[in-house]
Amino acid sequence: MPVRKALLALPAAFAVAVAPAWSGGTGAAAARQAPPLAAPAVAAPGSATGGKGLRWEACAGVSTPDLRCARVTVPLDHRRPRGRTISVVISRLAATDPARRRGVLLTTGGGPGGPGVPLPASLAPALSAEVRARYDLVGFDMRFVERSTPIGCGQPEEEPGGFWVRPAAPGRFPAEAAEARRYAEACVRASGWALPHATTANAARDMDLIRAALGEEKISYLGGSYAGLLGTVYGTLFPHRVDRFVLDSPVNADTIWRPYEMGRTPAFEEGTVALAAWAAGRHSEYGLGETPAQVRAMLIEILDRAARAPIVIGGHAWTAGELGALLVAGIYDERAFGVVAAAFAAVAAGREPSLPFPIRPPRPEGVPGVPADHHTATNIAYRCADAPWPRDPRVYLRDIASQRDRHPLFGPVNANINPCAFWPPARDEPVRLDGNRAPAALVVAALRDVAVPPSVSRAVAARIRGSRLVTIDAHTHAPFPHYGNACLNATVTHYLTTGELPAADTAC
Repeated sequence: MPVRKALLALPAAFAVAVAPAWSGGTGAAAARQAPPLAAPAVAAPGSATGGKGLRWEACAGVSTPDLRCARVTVPLDHRRPRGRTISVVISRLAATDPARRRGVLLTTGGGPGGPGVPLPASLAPALSAEVRARYDLVGFDMRFVERSTPIGCGQPEEEPGGFWVRPAAPGRFPAEAAEARRYAEACVRASGWALPHATTANAARDMDLIRAALGEEKISYLGGSYAGLLGTVYGTLFPHRVDRFVLDSPVNADTIWRPYEMGRTPAFEEGTVALAAWAAGRHSEYGLGETPAQVRAMLIEILDRAARAPIVIGGHAWTAGELGALLVAGIYDERAFGVVAAAFAAVAAGREPSLPFPIRPPRPEGVPGVPADHHTATNIAYRCADAPWPRDPRVYLRDIASQRDRHPLFGPVNANINPCAFWPPARDEPVRLDGNRAPAALVVAALRDVAVPPSVSRAVAARIRGSRLVTIDAHTHAPFPHYGNACLNATVTHYLTTGELPAADTAC
């Protein structure tokens, strides 16, 4: 039987990169959570106020000479602060006007699993001179990401998009469940010492040790997608340390991860319709079909072919997973429509597609010790440890059947079993957004966002009392600042430089 569901729900970091840049059921376990553990707000070992005790040096894998890096030592287990330690690497671009400097603007990558050390260098040219004058831009690789004690799962290469997912092909569930179990067991063999501690809450506790190491009373923050989620978790644990927070298309901590993945399935379907309509209007250029229905059918036919057997073109065997990753990259951002349509047209004609981005995350150049499957391993580690996942395979089978009827293209994939069903228990508790008592934040969203639908960003803004939501009418993800909307960028700039939020939610 043809397999029409080999599509990937990619982590947000992938979409940002190509656009310009998971014991029991979930409900009862979450309801019994203990109060969140907050790390003591003290400097990390070897640090000092003002960051003077940090050793600043060149950043591995980054060519920007003004960007300097340092290591902050943090506990592997924040419940045992005097036990085993790991290091988290931070980077810094100094504020351009020391006389007007307000403090630090912290940032990191999405995903989870995207690097943050290089971000100050790429953000600086896109930020206003007023923001650059007032803030040191500080990036960091979260625990277990790239420069920060990286982990792997013993696999020879990354998964497409750096995200473990299988197509929920009819009749294939036992084999896919067995593969998920084998992957989880391999991760335990390779990095079992780290897996219970790979949580967003621990990354937030690391953030507060970074703040202390830099000698700051409070921090400002800019986080997109998953990194926006991390910002809300930090605000929940350390509300008195929050200064000015910009949460761009933030994931809702109350729904991670399985409810969130399944909840955004309709947006994936809508994104495919948008891509198909765009390509149909350019049939003379791409030849994928004269109507959206014809384009969609062509995309499915290509995926079906690849699911039966990889499509060999120019010495490369294109798998359904790789082509699914390519399709999701397209539906995440309208600026990728042309690249993705051209690639599928090339595959349909037997020509080698030309892509400006890799389908599988590459190893970071100049960063030693990063395992071959690092980004996939880190992404799945955080998703599995952040919140409980169903252990009963019947839950997944039920949801697959339900989703197949309602959302046949993406529903079964997003509902399918994955290694989290077999993951070792985390030594942490979920930190829910409904406990957030941080100062008001500025929340940003695009109205046709597929990766984080705008309803999710609205829910985050509503949970953090007094926050304001700024939206743009665009089919993109995490739009500040690179999408280039002048109204949006000016609103964020005004907030970062003055601390004044809009009087009401704003549509740019």
